[in-house]
Amino acid sequence: MRSRTRLILGLDETREDKALSVVEMVREYVDAIKINWPLVLSTSPGIITRVSRIAEVICDFKVADIPNTNRLIVQQAVALGASGVIVHGFTGRDSVKAAVDAARGAEVFVVTEMSHPGGEEFTAPVACRLAGLAVECGASGVIAPATRPERIKMIRDVVGKLKILSPGVGAQGGNAADAIANGADYVIVGRSIFNASDPRGAAKEVCEQIAGTLSLMKKR
Repeated sequence: MRSRTRLILGLDETREDKALSVVEMVREYVDAIKINWPLVLSTSPGIITRVSRIAEVICDFKVADIPNTNRLIVQQAVALGASGVIVHGFTGRDSVKAAVDAARGAEVFVVTEMSHPGGEEFTAPVACRLAGLAVECGASGVIAPATRPERIKMIRDVVGKLKILSPGVGAQGGNAADAIANGADYVIVGRSIFNASDPRGAAKEVCEQIAGTLSLMKKR
């Protein structure tokens, strides 16, 4: 995945026409588009292919099953054009390794800690173990919450140079600048972009925040 702007659009939309329209509007400002189940289920798996013709696609399927099922899901997502797939780590090392092996060049990202308040109940206490699992299994990166940026710094210490994608910016209250400053490589922004009256302008604004933060970090 390229790292030109460090912005990933979380396209949690259910209308295909609007989804594709927003993708076209923001394509110059995003490094990838994250597609979740709502869009796939309301349209068809073919939406992965259609969006992948415009921008790189990460399938946020949070795959969490036995190794064989993980393998099959990742294979199908990649065959449809996905450049990356998000999986859960709590199913264990064998399931995560199966997903990584099935990706065959595509990227696999392991969830360490969910960004919503409930994420503090079960994922936060084992976030470092899940981050370590991602490293051991050869994943490309992890998911860490922009809503709790101090946790990103902690997870960075575990994953080293692996990519960190941080959701929760915007509607959930996370801040792009804080996430980047604490070690995130990319921020994931959804509703505050695709529900904006000017999605292109909203995406541009986030990119400017990210660029400003990176500039300040280089000067330190």
